Order: sequence, then structure tokens, then C-alpha cells
Amino acid sequence: MSDYPQVLFRNRKPDRIATLAEYRQSGGYEALADAVRNRNPKAIQEELLAAQLLGRGGAGFPSGKKLMTVADDAPFPRYIVCNADEMEPGTFKDRVLIHADPHQLLEGMALAGYAISASVGVIFIRPEYESAARILEREIGLAMGAGCLGKRIFGSGFSFDIVVHRSAGRYICGEGTAQLNALQARRPNPKLPPPYATEKGLWNQPTVQQNVETLCCMPHVIRNGAAWFKALALTPTGAGTKIYGVSGKVRRPGCYELPMGVPLREIIEVHAGGMIDGLRFKTCLPGGASTRFMTEAHLDLAMDFESLKAKGHRLGTGAVMVFDEQTCLVGATLNLIEFFARESCGWCTPCREGLPYVRDLLWRIENGLGEPWFVGALQQMSKHLWHSYCALAPGAASPLESLLTDFPEEVEDHIRHKRCRFSSSAG
Repeated sequence: MSDYPQVLFRNRKPDRIATLAEYRQSGGYEALADAVRNRNPKAIQEELLAAQLLGRGGAGFPSGKKLMTVADDAPFPRYIVCNADEMEPGTFKDRVLIHADPHQLLEGMALAGYAISASVGVIFIRPEYESAARILEREIGLAMGAGCLGKRIFGSGFSFDIVVHRSAGRYICGEGTAQLNALQARRPNPKLPPPYATEKGLWNQPTVQQNVETLCCMPHVIRNGAAWFKALALTPTGAGTKIYGVSGKVRRPGCYELPMGVPLREIIEVHAGGMIDGLRFKTCLPGGASTRFMTEAHLDLAMDFESLKAKGHRLGTGAVMVFDEQTCLVGATLNLIEFFARESCGWCTPCREGLPYVRDLLWRIENGLGEPWFVGALQQMSKHLWHSYCALAPGAASPLESLLTDFPEEVEDHIRHKRCRFSSSAG
């Protein structure tokens, strides 16, 4: 158990979700009640901006600033869309958050709705999370019965309804513009702004999209204040806590709520219990499949958006995937590229044509069929992948580029010896 303050996991139980009564006993819905009775929407936006709450879905955009981009004279109705389409390899924090304490998400959505005068919220959730979807639907009903959601919340003039929408189950549906297309029963292709969703989003109406963890932070910011939230972080460039989801070759994989800015070494060696007995750390992906590999030289880096950016890395979703020295990184990168190639919507050429080509080259290298010129071809293709409509192909390029620059000897070894020395069949 962590000695750090638990904010998002304060009501987390080992065997069940927190009830509405338990959520309210711990201060739940106090922020929403205070907001709709005593504060105007602008005050909510300014508090979130002052707290420096950055989007926890990976992009790290200031949530208060996003709410402010909805113009005062924007048309009605306006929408809040919660992105719970968590599908990237190694990422599972949103599912854990929903199962632990679903009402903080519902309260966060209502607060975001109040901040832009929206009347409807939509939770876009992946189909594999059916149990989470059912939990949310049940708890929405209970919250409406208690006057926390629905018509005239807490006796005020503000009304807000939330519906749960099951995704069709493609990774691209988690991309913002593709997600809005999917919600409108269109093919989930991304679109290049402008217009931005906050101007013309769902049904061409102003729409703010936020990640589950971001929305879960909002009630705590509004109830306790921006200064309190910022003080939770260990670094001046961070704010709040972060759910780090650790997977791979560690003794205690799982989700840990730790201060923003905690060193990577502490996450792995203390909270995740260190490496599995007999294994040695080789590298990790710090923020999901769309980030670069980090090595032992990076273990003491502070895990917050700005600290990692200064070193050429991204915090992403905070999904830390740990690899040991016996893991083949060509094979690991091939696995990720296969995922991205399969999940591409095929809308633009760099993604549609580039990812299968990269997958083929990596597959041949991994299986002893690589040629020296493959390295140059992969380097060239990784540059092309950045010229795509959305972040899917650039995300795929990140571990590929890192493999080529940080672990070139592994690629060269495969090509020189025509085999994978990490394979169980290798002599």
C-alpha cells in the first residue's frame, strides 16, 4: 500500500465497487452541489485551468483550456463525451477506475457539463468492458434517483443526463474525430480540424471530449481547490496524482496512484515490487504502446508530462510496460506494429500502406530473413508515418524509431546471424 495520498483510489476496495453512499460519505457530489448552487460555469473552468489539470488520455492538453474553447455564444445543445475506449496494449487504468469508484467519473462529467452548459454526456466505452458499462448504467440510475444527475440537479436549474454507448471495438474509435463519427453511425475515420469538436462536434454541436481519468480528477479539484491539487505533485511541472498501470516482467503488476512526477525507478522497484526473481531490467515503454523505449539511464527521470518531454519522451497514458533482458525487442516492436496495422482505419496512405510494409520488414528480420538494407527502409518509413491524418501512425512510429536508435545492435544481430537469439528455438 502506498504512503502517498490516495485521491482517485481513496474508495477503492479489493473485492467490489464503492457504493453511492460510500462515495457521498467521502465527500462525493459535494463539488457538483456547490458548483450548481453557488458558482458560475466560468469559475469551474478557471479553477481547472489554475490547477493545471492536463488530459490523462495521453495528449496532456489542459482540461480547463479545452472547456474554455466552447464560446459563450455557442449554440445548444452542447455535449460532453467521455472516452472510455481504452484499447492500447498495456493500458487498463480506466477500467480499474470505473470498477473502483464509478461515481467520481459521473460527477466529473456533470461538472464538465456544467462548465460549458451542456445537457447530455455520453460515455463511449469499448465492448470488452461490458461489466463496466453495466456498472455505469446501474449507478447512473441510482445517481438520478438521488438527485445527483438528471433534471434540476440538487434543486438547481442545471440538468444533465448521461448515456452509455458501446463502441464497435476498433482502436481507431478512440481517436477524437473518429469517435464522433462512430457515435453518429458513420465510418470511424479521423478528420483534420478545423472545425474543432468544441465548435462543431457531435451532431455539429459544441462537444468536449475527455478521458476517464481526467474527468475523475475534476470533482477533487473543484472541492479542494487548484492549489491543493498542484501540491499533490512531486515536481513543479506536475500537478495532481497519476494512475500508473504497470505490466510486464514485474512482481506486482497493477494500477498505482502516485504523485505526478514520481521517479520511474520508484514505480517499478518499489510499488510494482521490482523485477520478477531472476530477471534483469532491460527497458520499458513509459506511457503505452505509442511511446519510446526508456532504458536504465532513464530510471531516475520524474514521470510527468514536461520532465519526459524535455528528454524526448512522452508520459502518454502512464502505462508502464516493463521488459527484461531476455525479451527480444524486435519481436516486441513487431507485436506492437501488428496491432497498429490491424487497427488502422486505412484512411490515409502513410498508415494504410506504411504500417503493413513496416510489419513485413520486421517480421522478416525477426524470422532470420532480414537484409542490411531493411534498416534504412525502416528509418525512411518511420518518417513517412508522421505524415498521417491522426496520431495512430505517429504513435506506431515511436517504438519503431526507438528500436532503431536505442537498440540498433539487436536489429543488426538478427540480420547478421539470420536468427533471433532470444527465441526458445535458437541454439
